[in-house]
Amino acid sequence: MKATTDETSPARAETLTTTAATPELGREIDAEGIEFFQNAYSGLKHQLAKVIVGQSDVIDQVLIAIFTRSHALLMGVPGLAKTLLISTLAKTLQLSFKRVQFTPDLMPSDITGTEVIISNQTTGEKQFKFLPGPIFSNIVLADEINRTPPKTQAAMLEAMQERRISAGGKTHILPEPFFVLATQNPLEQEGTYPLPEAQLDRFLFLINVDYPNEEEELAVMMRGTSGKTEEPSAIMGAEHIGYIQEIVRQMPVAEHVYKYAQRLVRCTRVTQPDVLDYCKQFLSFGAGPRASLGLIMAAKGHALLQGQTYVATENVAAIAKGVMRHRIAVNFTAQSEGITPDAVVQKVLDSVPAR
Repeated sequence: MKATTDETSPARAETLTTTAATPELGREIDAEGIEFFQNAYSGLKHQLAKVIVGQSDVIDQVLIAIFTRSHALLMGVPGLAKTLLISTLAKTLQLSFKRVQFTPDLMPSDITGTEVIISNQTTGEKQFKFLPGPIFSNIVLADEINRTPPKTQAAMLEAMQERRISAGGKTHILPEPFFVLATQNPLEQEGTYPLPEAQLDRFLFLINVDYPNEEEELAVMMRGTSGKTEEPSAIMGAEHIGYIQEIVRQMPVAEHVYKYAQRLVRCTRVTQPDVLDYCKQFLSFGAGPRASLGLIMAAKGHALLQGQTYVATENVAAIAKGVMRHRIAVNFTAQSEGITPDAVVQKVLDSVPAR
């Protein structure tokens, strides 16, 4: 993914505010829609840079997830500002925000909500009333999501896919827009549980958050110990996000780009005749249809970040690792040889022609 430095002009970054009206969206993307998107993107990056140092690729992938009406999972060791990034992003968006700290004793009802019995003080009649849980927010930060057992993790499945939850025989619709931005510690750390494959598949991106480089770490130290903090401003609301999501959906995609994304996914499926030999040797199972959909949607978002009005195969390749790394499973042979899912995806990218 193309790195974006914090060179955003403050004047341009502040042109989009929560009071700005969205242009009328036609059947095709026009220059006004592209300009609106670029201003929104620049404004968000400018506000996030007040708190977050570096992590440009991580920020881009989180924004793509939001602009494509999807969810993102950030993975990295503690102390890399994963939670800070998400909470800061929530401050730049005029949306409701709830943080859920996932712990081993967390119950499903602690997330989705529960029904309680209440009494009518006049008639004495008792009835059930549903008390919504923190899942009923526009942005839900699932902090350290892999520190809770699978039963509680599964409580997120319906919400993430259907954007609703079921309780007491009734269906409750979640607010729009709705995003789950989760953080995860590496599985080798003590007290963690692997996420079920079905839940991993519902995240558009698995984003690896790495250590800052030397220059960035020095900037973090100086900023974090100076006592001077600058609060980010809210510059977007639900209307802006909904408009941008429609822009992304209307991005034109040529047939050869669809077929390229399809080939990338199909060659990982070890039971299919068109499997890549490398994948057949080192994978237990390959990516499913959600990977195909995710590649195209994420490529649309990536293309818009670059100021393009079309999607190219280069956009698909740029986001392929983030979309596919959690949708394939390396086997024991690969693990014994130190071959990671990223290495497999890179081999696929090197082997599959763009045309």
